[in-house]
Amino acid sequence: MKTRPFKQVDVFTAHPYFGNPLAVVIDGSELDDAAMLRFAQWTNLSETTFLLPPTDPAADYRVRIFTPSGELPFAGHPTIGSCHAWLQAGGKPKAPGQVVQQCGAGLVPLRREGTRLAFAAPPLKRSAPSPALLAKVAGALGLKAQQVIAAQVLDNGPVWFGLLLEDADAVLALSPDHRALKELGVKAGVAGVPTVHDTSLLIGRSNREARAFGNRPAVPLDDGAKIDLEVRAFAEPIGVQEDPVTGSLNAGLAEWLIADGHMPARYLAAQGQCLGRAGRVHIERDAEGRIWVGGDAVTCVDGSVAL
Repeated sequence: MKTRPFKQVDVFTAHPYFGNPLAVVIDGSELDDAAMLRFAQWTNLSETTFLLPPTDPAADYRVRIFTPSGELPFAGHPTIGSCHAWLQAGGKPKAPGQVVQQCGAGLVPLRREGTRLAFAAPPLKRSAPSPALLAKVAGALGLKAQQVIAAQVLDNGPVWFGLLLEDADAVLALSPDHRALKELGVKAGVAGVPTVHDTSLLIGRSNREARAFGNRPAVPLDDGAKIDLEVRAFAEPIGVQEDPVTGSLNAGLAEWLIADGHMPARYLAAQGQCLGRAGRVHIERDAEGRIWVGGDAVTCVDGSVAL
């Protein structure tokens, strides 16, 4: 074991403890797969990352991403959080204004927008689910058929079963049967458009739902942002009942919902309210048609770890 620089970063928020936490081991050299997985299980966060020198000359750094149950080729909040930690630890990108991350899914470009980072959404494969599977997933989520406007299976490394609901209130009111989702082997990402663009109304509603379904903390933050899409992510098959803020899911949703005309080329998604969080995910499709997924990140723990 040796002492390694370590950060715990809150992602998709400019306000500490309102986003999705990420553990980042700045120097992951000489650690084998078992040691990385053991540490990820110990942190017990949705993801823990390990930074390494790149093996591709086009990359600035390499990252390995672990959940408590195994390694992921790509994930969104670990991409932004790892880049934030790498830059804060003194990383110097080869090209001004752009960072290139190497991960299991290949090279992922990131751009800096002031204090905010945004990654280019990886290629998406999507398909329509079978009616039988859609009915089972909707049932596990407690939904009636008429509440689902559209559904797609989204694969950009992680695979999500995406559902667009009639409105944001329907999303915030969900109380899924997590055991049923685990038996189906489905990670479900659910989204809905607010009928009223008023964050205080959405936060108030989510607080009521949180108190009703598990005594979770209220969200005291109302940043006045105009929310265009409300998102929740349920991932019991990988041991996470509900993820606070999910970059890969939001990337897949954006590719799908913009392409099919459900959302504009630029919008702001909110996620995490029912967990007492206030995640903000900035989506933009550029002139070339590439989707960028952006968010703030703040360092909450800065020190070292014996590993």
